[in-house]
Formats: sequence, C-alpha cells, structure tokens
Amino acid sequence: MLPTFKKTGAFASYTAAVLGLLYIVVTALGLNALASPQDPISDPYFTLMESLILLIVCAMTIALVAVYGYAEAEVKPFALTALLFMAFCAGITSCVHFVILATRNTPEMAQWPDFALLFSFRWPSVAYALDILAWDWFFPISMLFTLPVIRRSTGAKSLWWLTWGCILLSFAGLLGVPLANMQVRNIGILGY
Repeated sequence: MLPTFKKTGAFASYTAAVLGLLYIVVTALGLNALASPQDPISDPYFTLMESLILLIVCAMTIALVAVYGYAEAEVKPFALTALLFMAFCAGITSCVHFVILATRNTPEMAQWPDFALLFSFRWPSVAYALDILAWDWFFPISMLFTLPVIRRSTGAKSLWWLTWGCILLSFAGLLGVPLANMQVRNIGILGY
C-alpha cells in the first residue's frame, strides 16, 4: 500500500509543480499584454489561468491524500489536518474559479449591475475575498500541518524550509485585505 501512496504523491506533486510553472508563464504573458498595471488580465490568458488553477488544486489535494496515506502513525493527525485544510482551499477556489469561467461571458451576467462586486478579480469583490480565504488562509494552514510530516522524512530538510517560505509568503498576502492593496496581496501568490 505504501509504495502506491508514494508513487501517487510523487506524480501529483510533480503534476502540480509543472502546472504551477505553466501558470507562471501564462501569468507573465498575461501581465506583459496589459496596457496598464491596473487592468485585469484578459483572454486567452485569464481563461488559461483559471483552468490551470482548477487542475493545480486537484493535484495538490491528491498529493496531500498521499501524504496522509504515507505518514507515520505519530504524525497522521497532522497529515489529516493538512488534508482537510487543503480540501477547504480546493473547494472554495474550485467554486470561485468554475463559476467565473462558466458565467463571466454570458449576456445575462454582463447585464447584471452587481456582477463585478460578486465575481470579478478587482478589489473589493466576493470572489476575490473567497480566493484570498482559500489561498492566503487555508492553504498556508494546510502547509503548516505538513511540517511535522516533512520533519519525519529523511532528507527533506530543504523541503521543510521551502514549505516554511510558502507558509510565510501566503500568510503575508493577507495584508492586502486591510490595506485594500492587491499588489501587497500578490505576495501571497509567491507562496503557492
């Protein structure tokens, strides 16, 4: 059973990493195409980014299922807690990004006067706040609970420090909310 968890976890982790690198490339291209830094990223980049997020969060969740399955008994409660918080992150962000993908270009939504307050990635909006909750709160909490599991793994010291970096950067993204500055919030993106 353990080799299956290890293989599944490795595959899911590599998949998340490759998709994450692709996400960085697409985001950079989208940012480069902006007329002004205040403009939102437009299609085709935006749709690609939204689709990649859905795939990345699935891979991350599968990786944490494998971490839980592979974890030693003493740290299984930490692994389970990490998995649960990743599931919260995945559930929230999947709902947000799928709803935006499915509805943002429909004529009915375009005519709705409050659409931007609910579903845009311009601050403030409900979708943006939910995405911040997912990625700058639940994701780093999930990673925090992976630390005892990582600590028990042989040869994982660099992964332990990398995970701490992800946690701190993700939590730092929360500062964008009280400051109402999404450029500060973008620090959190570096964490995941």
